[in-house]
Amino acid sequence: MEKNLERTRERVFAGVCGGIAKYFGWDAGKVRLLYVLISILSAAFPGILVYIILWFVMPEEKLSWKR
Repeated sequence: MEKNLERTRERVFAGVCGGIAKYFGWDAGKVRLLYVLISILSAAFPGILVYIILWFVMPEEKLSWKR
C-alpha cells in the first residue's frame, strides 16, 4: 500500500501535524507538541508560515468507507 502525505480529518486545526504523524506512524499529540515547541523556541523556524504553506500544499485525506 502506498503512503501519501495528506492532512488528516482527525484534526485540531487544519490537520497538518496529524497528517505528518500518520505518515511517519508517530503519535499526533507528540508531533503537535514538538512543532509548537520548535516554533516558540527557535527564532530561525517560522512555524506559523510553514504551517500555513503546508495547509495549502498538502492535500486533504480522502474519505474511506473501509476502516
